[in-house]
Amino acid sequence: MAFTRATGKHRAPKRLTRTGAKALGVATLATTGVIGSLASPALAADAGKAPAATETGLSQILTIENALADRIDAQADVQQEQADTAEREAAAAAEAKKEAAAKKKAAARKAAAKAAAAKAKAAAAKEADAARDASARATRSTARTSLGASYQLPIAGSYVTTGYKSSGALWSSGSHSGIDFHAASGSSVVAVGAGTVVEAGWGGAYGNNVVLRMADGTYTQYGHLSSIGVSVGQSVGAGQRIGFSGSTGNSTGPHLHFEARTTPSYGSDLDPIAYLRAHGVGV
Repeated sequence: MAFTRATGKHRAPKRLTRTGAKALGVATLATTGVIGSLASPALAADAGKAPAATETGLSQILTIENALADRIDAQADVQQEQADTAEREAAAAAEAKKEAAAKKKAAARKAAAKAAAAKAKAAAAKEADAARDASARATRSTARTSLGASYQLPIAGSYVTTGYKSSGALWSSGSHSGIDFHAASGSSVVAVGAGTVVEAGWGGAYGNNVVLRMADGTYTQYGHLSSIGVSVGQSVGAGQRIGFSGSTGNSTGPHLHFEARTTPSYGSDLDPIAYLRAHGVGV
């Protein structure tokens, strides 16, 4: 059986208060003769003497009631403590839930900020890559334009007398690996573009020859020279003289043999007319 104890000003009186009230009630009952009427006949016959409370059954009633009141008070105290504990636990749980929600919200904000920063960083990197690519394209375009504008004929005002891949017994391969430019002996021969000398000397059937590695990675060759004016490792600019025309090597007369190549060696030839035209030279 559960008992609920009142709180505050309506709370039941303590044991001492209840005991005092009950004692006062017993005295009142004794004065009015009620106790006398409840007493045994032997006690009632005793004239002029009121029986004591301990001499009646009321003492047992008071003892039982006091014990019961003590049990009620004890159980009420336990229930109150349980209620207080439950209230504290509920408040603590609510506070913990509130803190967890705040932490979750803060973590979400942090994650959102991190994601936004990563997205911005990726966008910035993409823009930087695009800017670098655009700059590189512009640089390459400028370089090509510069190279094309600076290229020129190896002999000023000359023209082609023998075309590329012309056939005949004059060439060991059966066809011409370059083109021949008209040139009187001793005409100035210049680099068609900027480059570095990788070969300068006797070239067998080519006679005195010069091979340049051009700025774009290709190679050009100048053969049958009467004399050479550069040395290996030397850098030359477009239009810089590298020697004089002649008829050295396997040659039938003064002219300039010109080749465009992918490597410095024989057999890697390109169409020299297409090569010069690609670099802006009218030929």
